[in-house]
Amino acid sequence: MDNGESDDCRRTRSLNAPSPVPQFGPCGRIMKNSAMVITIQDPASQRLTWYKPPLTVLVIKKLRDVSVLQPFVQLVQWLIQEKRMVVFVEQSVMEDTLLMNNSEFGLIKEKLMTFRDGKDDLTDKIDFIICLGGDGTLLYASLLFQQSVPPVMAFHLGSLGFLTPFQFDNFEEQVTNVLEGHAALTLRSRLRCIIVRKNEETSHKPPTNLLVLNEVVVDRGPSPYLSNIDLFLDGKHITSVQGDGLIVSTPTGSTAYAVAAGASMIHPSVPAIMVTPICPHSLSFRPIVVPAGVELKFDSYYVGIPSAVDMFPRPDL
Repeated sequence: MDNGESDDCRRTRSLNAPSPVPQFGPCGRIMKNSAMVITIQDPASQRLTWYKPPLTVLVIKKLRDVSVLQPFVQLVQWLIQEKRMVVFVEQSVMEDTLLMNNSEFGLIKEKLMTFRDGKDDLTDKIDFIICLGGDGTLLYASLLFQQSVPPVMAFHLGSLGFLTPFQFDNFEEQVTNVLEGHAALTLRSRLRCIIVRKNEETSHKPPTNLLVLNEVVVDRGPSPYLSNIDLFLDGKHITSVQGDGLIVSTPTGSTAYAVAAGASMIHPSVPAIMVTPICPHSLSFRPIVVPAGVELKFDSYYVGIPSAVDMFPRPDL
């Protein structure tokens, strides 16, 4: 090539991010404006940086799992004695009867800080999060922080491991690397879910407002009838879905309920939202992907068609 660049270099750059100055032929350009806020970065270049050494760590373990107890005690003991960190745990952990009989836990129990979900605010108190369990443990950690989420390090000690890449065998080395700032980051987007119920539209009660990491599901619940869901994208009606429901997922959630319903998996670095019908009544609607940042609105109501699942008697489980 005349410019000295190889095909590999050009291809890699174009896959990881758009050209800094988009061009369309010799004359066409995109006018820059304040609304252009999305920048796609090479995932391999995202590194964790501490402005000051982290002092507090929240350790979340999988509940009612005996196999997690000993790794939990080892980790907490090491963080307190070797790293001199302030360790937060849930109040329910302190009340765990299995841990109460652990002699090693008894030596460090008084040094732990506790909180209760839904009652104590952890905002601006936690520098770092460590999860011991499966994907559900990490999802719970995200739910605890409805504003900024501290860096999360998830160890695979559960049944699934899509979101838990770390193994516990050499946890000292791996945690030390993260605390010293030698770690890559995977940035994951969340959905802001605002629920407005019909009987609350005229009341002064504020609507439910949540940030969710995986997905938002609109379904028929216990009703024996199909649900009819009108889908709006940035205020424009897109389609009406007749079926058991609808899944709106982040790239993180694309590997969960959405893929089980027939959708594709999306890499977490792709800025997108996936909309997947649950058992649609017709062939007119298949999973679709829309850009991240759009506003999706759903109006749901029931139609008088029994769902195929409930047309036949089923034995009690």
